[in-house]
Amino acid sequence: MQTIVIKCGGSILAELSDSFFNSIKELKNSGYNVVVVHGGGPKIGQTLASLNIESEFVNGLRKTTKEVLDVAEMVLSGMVNKKVVIELEKSGIPSIGLSGCDAKLMKAKPINLEQLGYVGEIEQVNVSFLEFLLSQNYVPVISPIGFDVDFTKYNINADSAAASVAIALKAEHLLFVTDVDGIIKDGEVQPSLSTESVLTLIEEGTIYGGMIPKVNAALSALRDGGLNEITIINGKDSLLSMDGTLKGTKIVKELEVV
Repeated sequence: MQTIVIKCGGSILAELSDSFFNSIKELKNSGYNVVVVHGGGPKIGQTLASLNIESEFVNGLRKTTKEVLDVAEMVLSGMVNKKVVIELEKSGIPSIGLSGCDAKLMKAKPINLEQLGYVGEIEQVNVSFLEFLLSQNYVPVISPIGFDVDFTKYNINADSAAASVAIALKAEHLLFVTDVDGIIKDGEVQPSLSTESVLTLIEEGTIYGGMIPKVNAALSALRDGGLNEITIINGKDSLLSMDGTLKGTKIVKELEVV
């Protein structure tokens, strides 16, 4: 069976539509395995503020002290994870909520303890465990908290976590779910773009703001992993067009010249 990994950013989670969840059910019914990886940055920020815990960002990543890590884990693996699981179950989709700590799902290592604190990157994914869950018809819903060989926990960027999971599972598709229809140029959604074209659009300023980190994560996954394409797609509506194909903008590797 083919596998689709869906990354849902924290900013879109509250706006995911019934059509979004129904389209996941359609994908399942069409024979796809589905894995969801989610973030939760805005909710983490709100919770830290309510607890008067200061945090800062370094190169786009939240510097994570032990105190911040505790809050991040509570929000990601608790509130946010279970909200996604419940919405899937409401749509009739068997699902199971996990963090990267469960069954050693995400073996991590620190990126830079001095600069970023307990922010990690994934070294290894427990593929056999995910494949077991998929074989039982579950949709794994994963919060990006992992630990290292010494069982020290780390907060992991959800974009890179989703890419690592997709690469490990040899997924056919990695979807970055956002709040826009895709990459827009001259008022129109671009159905497909090469990596070179995407870089040009960034330089021109056509791709800007919050879309840049999403696109950069996509380019990184294409460059570093075994993925051939990644789709930027809107979670406010169905993921599927009338003909059953995926909506959004597909970013593909350059065709090799033989």
